[in-house]
Parts: sequence; structure tokens; C-alpha cells
Amino acid sequence: MKLSICTDVMGDLSFTDMLDKCVALGVEGIEMTGGGWSPGPHFRAETLLADKALLKSKLKEIEARGLQIAALNCSANPLDPGEMGARHRKEMEDTFTLAGEIGVRKIVTMSGLPEAAPGDTVPNWLVYTKSWPNEMPERDRYQWEDRAFPFWHGLVEHATKVGVEKIALENFSAMLVWNPETLFRLRNEVGEMVGMNLDPSHLFWKGACPIAVARALGPAIHHVHGKDTRIERGLADVNGLLELKEVTDVANRSWNYVAVGAGHDLQWWKEFFSVVGMMGYDGWVSLEMEDFTMSTEAGIQSSIDALQATIIR
Repeated sequence: MKLSICTDVMGDLSFTDMLDKCVALGVEGIEMTGGGWSPGPHFRAETLLADKALLKSKLKEIEARGLQIAALNCSANPLDPGEMGARHRKEMEDTFTLAGEIGVRKIVTMSGLPEAAPGDTVPNWLVYTKSWPNEMPERDRYQWEDRAFPFWHGLVEHATKVGVEKIALENFSAMLVWNPETLFRLRNEVGEMVGMNLDPSHLFWKGACPIAVARALGPAIHHVHGKDTRIERGLADVNGLLELKEVTDVANRSWNYVAVGAGHDLQWWKEFFSVVGMMGYDGWVSLEMEDFTMSTEAGIQSSIDALQATIIR
């Protein structure tokens, strides 16, 4: 396994300064984020597809520093029924096309989340029992069979044409794919190009064990994010783990995204990476830093130190 970093966390830096920062941090790769919800300015697919000279220049800067592109990341909701969904679909397709042009074989993205019934105007995350109320089974069927399956068949076809080999879906909340069971529901329909971006941080607050998840996924692990979560003692015990407070309200939340090692110790991370490797994964581990309990600089350095000490090389 090799260490990379999601570039969103350095979105305030110029492209050149961002690359120099990556070199100084000692990472070997960069997960270039752009499109969808990402504000990252460094590698926007639409811009680079339209300006091949700029694309060539950026690739030369990456190569000159001995860095590799671990993946292109377009975190988005292509199944949103509104204007955002249309924009996200276009940006995802552009990201796949760009990846094909520059020889990047892996895309990190999200499954998307549609509305629950025809005519609805907002996405609806159905995480309550399918058996009651009586309309729930039809809403579940509609989301998967009428909305998700046709889109993903089309995107997998596009990915095949441009040369993308792996699509890693993050097990994020408010997405149709958010755990192994839902991943396999999509993967069994559209093929093994679709796998999981195994992100432990989201699994922790859902009450799952990322080590057990790694075993369940096996070869369906397409990518790994190095990101931790801390369940906050005394708060989660009272309010549970469904948390709606702003991510910056760290003192009052039941759980927080934290630097790697600030939620689970290094022994846990060593076991996690050992099992991930045992399942056959030997690719990139990308640091995604979203810790609001400390400074960005401290969070990045602390996480890199922890990941360098625990990933299996």
C-alpha cells in the first residue's frame, strides 16, 4: 500500500504550492478532487478537457515532483432529481473521460441518492424498515430499479469505453450505497467494475466494524480512505449516533471526524490495514482530513504520522 492525500484539504493553495506541500509531507500520490461537491480548484475536468495545453502542463508538474495520481475523485449525487443532479452527472462523466485521456484507471465517487417517488423534488434516504409503512417496498424498488440501475449501467458502459477499470464508491451517508450489502446490490447488477472506497470514518458512526467490513468486501475493496471518527463519550450515550449538528460544532456532537489516531489507536489501524491487505488490497490509502477539533496543519501531520506508522508496505 502507498500513501496519498485528497487534495481538497489544500484547496486554498495554488496548484504548484499544493504539489510542493504534498512532497514536503512525504506522500507518494495525490487523489485529485474536483467536480461534484468538491470546491477544489486544482484539477477540474471540464476545464482540462477544454485546454489540453493546461492539462499537459499540470501533468508535467506532477511528474517532475515524483508524485503519482492515485485516483480522480468526483464526490457527487448524480441521482438528485433537480438541477444539481444534472450538473453532477455531467461532471462525473467529464471526470471519467479525463481519467481515460491521462491513463488514470480508478475513479472515486458516490452512488447517488434519488427521490423516493416520481415527481418528488428532493433526494430521500430510506433507512427505515422496508415492510412498514406499506408504501416503503415500492419506494425502495423505484429508487434502485427505476433510477439507480439504469444510470449505473450507462456510466459503467462509458467507463469501459474510456478505459476506466475501477469505480470506488464511498460508503457515505445519504447515498444508496452506504455499506457492503448495498454495494453488492449494485455490483451484482452492473458488474465488478463497481467496488467500494472503504472509508472507516463513516462506518464507525453507523455502528459497523470496518475490519469486519473489509473481510466482507474482499476483492470488492477498490480504494481506501484514511479517516477516523471519534464517538464522543457522554453525548452519544444520551442522544445516539444520528447527528444533525454542524460538523464545526464539535463540542456538542455525538461523534466527530478526527485525525487518524485521535479516534482509534494505532493498534486498531495496524489490524485494519493488515486485514485489508489480507483481503488482497495493495493499492492507495488516501488521507481525507476533516478534523475540526484541531488546526488543519496539525490534523494533516498527525494523520500522516499515524498512517505512515500503520499502513502495510
